[in-house]
Amino acid sequence: MASAQAATAPHFVTVSASCNIGDVRARIVPLKASFSGLHCIDFRSLRQQRQFPETSQEQNSARYSRVCSKGTCIRCSAVAGVKQVASKKILMLGGTRFIGVYLARLLIKAGHEVTLFTRGRAPISAQLVGETEDDYNDYSSNVKHLQGDRQDFEALKNELADTEFEIVYDINGREAAEVEPILEVLPNLQQYIFCSSAGVYLKSDVLPHFEEDAVDPKSRHKGKLDVETFLDRKGANWTSIRPVYIYGPLNYNPVEEWFFHRLRAGRSIPIPNSGLQITQLGHVKDLAKAFLLVLANEKASRQVYNISGGKYVTFDGIARACAKAGGFPDPEIVHFNPKEFDFGKRKAFPLRDQHFFVSIEKAKTDLGWFPEFGLVEGLRDSYNLDFGQGTFRKDPDFLIDDMILEKVGKKIALTV
Repeated sequence: MASAQAATAPHFVTVSASCNIGDVRARIVPLKASFSGLHCIDFRSLRQQRQFPETSQEQNSARYSRVCSKGTCIRCSAVAGVKQVASKKILMLGGTRFIGVYLARLLIKAGHEVTLFTRGRAPISAQLVGETEDDYNDYSSNVKHLQGDRQDFEALKNELADTEFEIVYDINGREAAEVEPILEVLPNLQQYIFCSSAGVYLKSDVLPHFEEDAVDPKSRHKGKLDVETFLDRKGANWTSIRPVYIYGPLNYNPVEEWFFHRLRAGRSIPIPNSGLQITQLGHVKDLAKAFLLVLANEKASRQVYNISGGKYVTFDGIARACAKAGGFPDPEIVHFNPKEFDFGKRKAFPLRDQHFFVSIEKAKTDLGWFPEFGLVEGLRDSYNLDFGQGTFRKDPDFLIDDMILEKVGKKIALTV
């Protein structure tokens, strides 16, 4: 019978320097931390000294003149730790919803010419919460736009003919057929950078997933896998980024928002099975930085990179981290057995009910990339700049929650 879980003693799973992370042999270490039951995995052996290459005054123009102490803001993320690359003429497919919003800003800050190809349904530029007037004006006055539907292949080729783009960032591609006309009309393309997904990996008992691990030909992300195969077969200079679960301000997938809705309503949080399933969340701004670092990088040529957060976390840990980030009380967590319910086509929980996490060591070694955001810090950034502002993508739906709570005998909170 599913039941609410009381707060447990905080503990982390730590992998020692001598441990083979592919075997995921770990030891549990109790810590006197402020995470109150938050479960995370800390690969301390993966921490590396942060070294940033020097850049000349000429390379760092006036737009880089104000740099914060941490290097996580839009302005200095384009500078800290990023080798300066000669200005490129870049086409970005997408760029107005989530990942591309942050990536396009970094590219322009780095001195590149960026054109977004979109259907024109959303504004090409909108000032972000917390973005300065100078930063926004710098972006909005430099970003360019081509309007069209990438599914209309002939119209797409007509739009791109004679454009001489050197780099493509494909943020929203899903099928190889969508990529073929782009390669055809841009024969001198220098690099095709693709947003894939860690969802392509074949489910395994041995974790974390590495880039060379077996993939699942039946995955719902099979189309993205086909894009990687197609680019390689065509001999293109390509790079593919495979994120796990992405979170952060503007996230249109119900990851942190799902938890925030329940926390704000003062409701119990239903989590399938034990709640100890281990997964991984990566902040969108860290992901954007990785996309920037593969640009014109010889080490990234025809390579795949896993990108996500530096720590792994349990489902219960996500609930507690979201509560801490939003300043809510420690949540009541209710565990349930999904096999006891018929939810139809509705989803009872936003994450796949399994262990699912990757190694990010290759990106750290090849690219000099590392995630700047810790989990609670990143969730706080998302809450403060988005949900906490009263903005979210989907209205809350507690119908499934109520089914679960009623069955396990929990009182259903009245939503104000």
